[in-house]
Amino acid sequence: MLDEAAPAKKSRSDFIAEQLEEAVINGAIPAGSRLDETSIAAQFGVSRTPVREALHILCGRGLAEREPYKGVVVTQISTQRIDEMFEAMAELEATCGRLASHRMTMSERAELESMHHEMNVLADEGDHVAYNELNTRFHNLLFQGSHNSDLIAAAQTLRLKLAPFRKYQLKDKGRLKRSCSEHQQIVDAILNQDPKAAENALRRHLVSAAQEVLIKRQRQEENTVAKTNLIEEA
Repeated sequence: MLDEAAPAKKSRSDFIAEQLEEAVINGAIPAGSRLDETSIAAQFGVSRTPVREALHILCGRGLAEREPYKGVVVTQISTQRIDEMFEAMAELEATCGRLASHRMTMSERAELESMHHEMNVLADEGDHVAYNELNTRFHNLLFQGSHNSDLIAAAQTLRLKLAPFRKYQLKDKGRLKRSCSEHQQIVDAILNQDPKAAENALRRHLVSAAQEVLIKRQRQEENTVAKTNLIEEA
């Protein structure tokens, strides 16, 4: 269920948080499950401190919550909740894009285009890990390009909550290619200083990402039901 070999470049708590996030989102750890610090620490071969930090990250992103007498429990992530988060993110990013289209400096525009070219290479290689890391920088550059500190803070806060879902939907190579195609429209609008086109391209991009997450979740749920039925029939 979980990959227990943590790469050296990541902190233990970040790695454990990523593994738990993946398991929660794909349904391997179902809603209502208690995340026990002791058992998780034993599974990863670490002390309880990094596990405690990892669980704090999950709670901060709304994937788990602390309940009296139970500890940390996986929350129920409904389709409606995912819709709401992506809808809010789409509006924030659309606004950032609209402002960035005429506020970005020449160096910021050049950096955005350079990132996009690099991401195309990663998409061709199917390197979803490196692509996701650069994708975060790409969108953060768009936030910064709005040159509005309150808007930047709001967008970054919500993006942290959506980060596990956005990473989840980028694990498919076909999605990487579609993401690059959508990014091309965003970059073109920014370089052309077209606020309406930038706004629309970012809104469509977030809608597309939300659809991908929901489709993957539905397939996962169908596979889980099918496996359960096979076990019951055996």
